[in-house]
Amino acid sequence: MTFRFEHFDPATYRRLSRLTGLAMAGQLIVFGLLFSQLLVAAFGGSLWINALGVLLGLAATSLVFAVLRQRPWMAGIRYVWRLKHHLARVSAYLPALRRGMGEGDEAALAVLAFYHQGMAQLSELEGRTLDDDAELLAEREVVRHARCERGLSERVEGFELEDLGAFRKG
Repeated sequence: MTFRFEHFDPATYRRLSRLTGLAMAGQLIVFGLLFSQLLVAAFGGSLWINALGVLLGLAATSLVFAVLRQRPWMAGIRYVWRLKHHLARVSAYLPALRRGMGEGDEAALAVLAFYHQGMAQLSELEGRTLDDDAELLAEREVVRHARCERGLSERVEGFELEDLGAFRKG
């Protein structure tokens, strides 16, 4: 599976992400209350009936969200979810990737370059800074320098999931 970096405007992404989160929370509240009230009217009131109404509200909200996530205006949110997923996968392999980098493995350098590039992009999109993680910044510079020494580009275009197959987790 191939993941390619894409460009999204951070301000637009943050605005859409906040609006989507608020809309989903509001929808969950409305559906939860609606289903709870319908179930209480039909079966009488109890804690379990209200809990079932909330669970049905969650299911309805999830269904609506599953339909809406394929809309073009959700592209940025889908992209960030995929980016976070791939970064989490790579982070499980970081010790092995760091050993591979120390041994001069170009595949490890490529995956680490993806990791640092992805972390930087994620921070930019979410409006955070990486300045407070000195170890991460130092490693990013080591990866950049090692890639330059080998005549490789500082940046990578994306990530192949199969590249992790040569490394052991943990």
